[in-house]
Amino acid sequence: MNWIAAALLGIVQGLTEFLPVSSTAHLLIGARLIGFSDPGGVFTVMIQLGSIVAVVWLYREKIVRVLRGLPSDAEARHFILMLIVAFVPTAIAGLLLAGFIKRVLYTTPAVIAASFIIGGVVMLVVERYRPRPVVEDADHTSLGRAFGIGCCQTLALIPGVSRSGATIVGAMLFGIDRPAAAEFSFFLAIPTMSAAFAHDLWESRHALTVGRSEEIAIGFVMAFIASALVIRPFLGVVRRSGFVPFGWYRIAVGAAIAAALAAHWL
Repeated sequence: MNWIAAALLGIVQGLTEFLPVSSTAHLLIGARLIGFSDPGGVFTVMIQLGSIVAVVWLYREKIVRVLRGLPSDAEARHFILMLIVAFVPTAIAGLLLAGFIKRVLYTTPAVIAASFIIGGVVMLVVERYRPRPVVEDADHTSLGRAFGIGCCQTLALIPGVSRSGATIVGAMLFGIDRPAAAEFSFFLAIPTMSAAFAHDLWESRHALTVGRSEEIAIGFVMAFIASALVIRPFLGVVRRSGFVPFGWYRIAVGAAIAAALAAHWL
């Protein structure tokens, strides 16, 4: 049964990681509903590696081109530098607050409900009143904008906020067009999620049993498949409809979680 639960949660992770709906919150609530035990949130963070590998695979040609161009191509060096600048704020905040977040916020469903609702409202407001886009290609994001987006990403340490949601909304506020904001979020996910994975792997190295390793492996494979299938359609939805559907979805889910808490179902 744990293998089935791990597979289901891996699919949830893959489907929600790159959507602005908070994969962490979906995993935490999903695990509670099906009775899956995840001490310290290790499984929740570590199966995100499947999603990282999926985005690397989908953008493999671009990534290889950037890496090959580092010695001679100024645009390639700018691409790497903007991701480093955007990654630094979250890295610092994560190192300082990781313990508190896992001990307190990960075990408080009310925080998740509030984050869902507030995040949905913010998304709807930004969609309606966002500044006119001045950047239409994620590669052309300035270092100042990249740093601002990175600061927005730190809010995603709160479960329910959504890493992709925080970075996409932040990017739109800094004048980046919707599809470019989504792509920037995908690229920034690579160092951010890789660092989270490495940190949790080291922290849990003594607690990883054969049984837990099998669960994580299953979750990883399902997260990879689901992420690989959802990224391209997501960009299509963004180009056609923007983020309004996701804003309303967040509000509805947050209200449902709050109602479940009030009824003592969670």
